[in-house]
Amino acid sequence: MGFRRRNKKIAAKTAEQLDAMQAAGEIVGLALQEVKKAAEPGKTTLDLDRVAEQVIRDHGATPTFKGYGGFPGSICASPNDMIVHGIPSADVVLKEGDLISIDCGATLNGWVGDSAWTFGIGEIAEEHDRLNRATEWVLYEGLKAMVPGNRLTDVSWALEKATEAAERKLDVELWIVDGYGGHGIGRTMHEDPYLANEGRGGRGPEIQEGSVLAIEPMLALGTADSYVLDDEWSVLTEDGSFSSHWEHTVAATADGPRILTPRK
Repeated sequence: MGFRRRNKKIAAKTAEQLDAMQAAGEIVGLALQEVKKAAEPGKTTLDLDRVAEQVIRDHGATPTFKGYGGFPGSICASPNDMIVHGIPSADVVLKEGDLISIDCGATLNGWVGDSAWTFGIGEIAEEHDRLNRATEWVLYEGLKAMVPGNRLTDVSWALEKATEAAERKLDVELWIVDGYGGHGIGRTMHEDPYLANEGRGGRGPEIQEGSVLAIEPMLALGTADSYVLDDEWSVLTEDGSFSSHWEHTVAATADGPRILTPRK
């Protein structure tokens, strides 16, 4: 049993399927850019949700998140100490100094793109800026491990080591949010395998040419622990410290990692 498990591979997409996934991913990138442009003090997270949905539908795609497991929005909008899965609301009004994660998915011709971008509203505190820059850096360093021949947890290990390096690089104490991570993706948003954001390398199924993962580090300033609100979606840091979340859908190719959700 152990021998067979070690020889398991993460499912591969063909070149044509990767192109189809990138077409969906580029729409996600456009939606995120438009959301960022619209995000200013006084706007609500429901306003941002409407912007994203309009962009997605205008480009012939459908919002993957909307109705997914009963989720009501086209984006997850998670400000400050909310890590992920924030429900867009007319009651959540953006203000100067907020740090907000926008997670977005689009389905085009049966293929899914999924990406998250955290950014500040106006001028943000220095420690929050360092947290956000660190999380972005961890994503781009960690995804370098998404190459054929590596194993799933080689990406986890790369993310963990990048987090440690980011602490030194940006002089900020970081906590890897426990229990949340990335995932396989293709014709549905969540496919096997689950990708932890930390852990020893060399384990799990093999990454092959054409394997695709949504890689999404989530870091916080004060704790690895979190809790879920009564809405059964919104995840917050246990101590109220700010968090940051960055994500790209990434394919392993013979030429190295290929980001399928570019923000041009």
